[in-house]
Amino acid sequence: MATIMIPTPLRKFTENRSTLESEAETVEAAIGNLITTYPTLQKHLLDGQNQIRSFVRIFVGDTDYAELGGPATPVNEFTVISIVPAIAGGISSHIKRTDDVRS
Repeated sequence: MATIMIPTPLRKFTENRSTLESEAETVEAAIGNLITTYPTLQKHLLDGQNQIRSFVRIFVGDTDYAELGGPATPVNEFTVISIVPAIAGGISSHIKRTDDVRS
């Protein structure tokens, strides 16, 4: 069974589980099973065309699944799938903060 790592911001939709097991044979099937089990995840992971949202990265091991074969990337009982949503915030280095201005 592949292990799916659930990031902290999404755990409220998985009964606070940090990992889930999947018997799927591909990344796409594993994510599909996850959404079937926890339907409220769908809007956080998939766009209107049921594709992984642009700000969500899926890793198989340490490699972005897009580099491996995308949704059709095969998984097995030793595979670790990590869901990594983008984190917004911070300040651009190109924006001058008002508290940095000296008189």
